[in-house]
Amino acid sequence: MKTPIRFTALALSMLLASGVAAAADLKIGVSMSAFDDTFLTYLREDMDKQAKSYPKGDGVQLQFEDARADVVKQLSQVENFISQKVDAIIVNPVDTASTANIIKAATAAKIPLVFVNRRPDSPTLAPGVAAVTSDDVEAGKLQMQYIAEKLGGKGNIVILLGDLANNSTTNRTKGVKEVLTKYPGIKIEQEQTGIWLRDKGMTLVNDWLTQGREFNAVLANNDEMAIGASMALKSAGRKGVLIAGVDGTPDGLNAITKGDMTVSAFQDAKGQADKSVETARKMAKNEPIEQNVVIPFQLITPDNVKDFK
Repeated sequence: MKTPIRFTALALSMLLASGVAAAADLKIGVSMSAFDDTFLTYLREDMDKQAKSYPKGDGVQLQFEDARADVVKQLSQVENFISQKVDAIIVNPVDTASTANIIKAATAAKIPLVFVNRRPDSPTLAPGVAAVTSDDVEAGKLQMQYIAEKLGGKGNIVILLGDLANNSTTNRTKGVKEVLTKYPGIKIEQEQTGIWLRDKGMTLVNDWLTQGREFNAVLANNDEMAIGASMALKSAGRKGVLIAGVDGTPDGLNAITKGDMTVSAFQDAKGQADKSVETARKMAKNEPIEQNVVIPFQLITPDNVKDFK
């Protein structure tokens, strides 16, 4: 009679042990605004690497969802995470002005919420909500200051704007224009949205060239549009136009190395990824966190581009 009891007790203890181990792995839902965005792809890959870096039994499981640039879809994804009773939620918002419902749903469910890469438009964050971002105004200032000095304070520029629903677009452009207040000899010839896309940036610059517009520099809100601008200028045989981007993606770094792009502002995808996952993990474990984490931008020039590869 003793043997079956011993086996039953052993099986029960093993079952309990496995249950404890499984429960220790935190489940974090991640809603990304778009999987096909180049920078956000690197961000997502780095988040996955960070989640896998934790020891077994104290780990993190990430569930990624693609909002496909749809505000309604993103809210639905957050609601699904809540119904699954995840331990925390990370959101890269589609529209930074439309985050109130996401915040309301997560805080009502008492599930920690971390915004990554793009922070909500509201100046303050509610309790239980954190943000891991970079100062986009700083990015615009860095790229414009470098270009202004290269232009000797005179000339015409065009601006390729990102998605207009995104405060990264607003703030990077704001940074550009803040620098321009010191350089009255530099005029904005055109500014239009290329919605972060390489082919859209190429089309816009091609259109401006076809219209006979004269400009000495292109200030793009990201590297993809800057590369598109470079392609259009090269195709038209136009030389000597300075091109600035933001992000420091591998393609952006290669463009600077080859001389197809003049400068970029490095946005640290790994820094944002590591901090967002770590912040969500700490919040889920009720550990103290910094509510507003800002990962600094860095200027990338032909002189230091090798340091970023």
